Amino acid sequence: MRRTGKMTISMLCAAAMVFSAGSAAFAEEETKTLRVAMECGYAPYNWTQSTDENGAVPIADSTEYAYGYDVMMAKHICETLGWDLEIVKLDWDSLVPAVVSGTVDCVIAGQSITSERLEVVDFSEPYYYASIVTLTTADSEYADAESVADLAGATCTSQLNTVWYDTCLPQIEDANILPAQESAPAMLVALDAGKCDIVVTDMPTAMAACVAYPDFVLLDFTDTDDNFEVSDEEINIGISIQKGNTELLDAINGVLAEMTVDDYEEMMNEAISVQPLSDAEEETE
Repeated sequence: MRRTGKMTISMLCAAAMVFSAGSAAFAEEETKTLRVAMECGYAPYNWTQSTDENGAVPIADSTEYAYGYDVMMAKHICETLGWDLEIVKLDWDSLVPAVVSGTVDCVIAGQSITSERLEVVDFSEPYYYASIVTLTTADSEYADAESVADLAGATCTSQLNTVWYDTCLPQIEDANILPAQESAPAMLVALDAGKCDIVVTDMPTAMAACVAYPDFVLLDFTDTDDNFEVSDEEINIGISIQKGNTELLDAINGVLAEMTVDDYEEMMNEAISVQPLSDAEEETE
């Protein structure tokens, strides 16, 4: 009886240890935190706001909150995988280096999946497909433009280190290309202030800008024979991840595989509908 008692106690202790270890592993898995970097200043993809209205997420080391399409997507990924989410606010040029160094787990910030970026980071499948468009003002001589050719001679600019600036603006004949702007909000302010005739951007950014600036006119040459020439990689928007992190890449792609283009559009339209109208001005003050 005593031996049986000792064995029973030993078995119970062993079981308790296994349960405890299993619980610890489960807890560890449940509390995994995905550190996601973005500008928090690029509506409708992401922006900064003072409250958690609409489900905004706190920005790390800040009293402010982040929201927008990228935050909505990050929340969806984390909720699906059972992870916690932490938003890290960085300037545009610091995003890729942060992934490369492992400072953050990934970047969800409206990044195009370009060959140049693929040399240093891995990308998920596209989580949005962003066509290229042009913005001008209602009183501009280019307000009725119907093709890239109609933009000839325009004074123009766009955001630094983007397809819009590096690839599209040079396609405009005799364009007066101004220095690139450091952010999308700065680009929009330059147009609103009359410093340029046009800016080139993507459709979501342009749609959001037209809400913030009612005087803006959106020019879309997509269905014409004279549109901006860009490759699929330049308009497919993906999530960048550290090279070789296949576990995270597969997990994120697994979530995206369950979504459709309609899901993306519905989420983007929601982001545009709740963006702060003063977002562009605030981010450049």
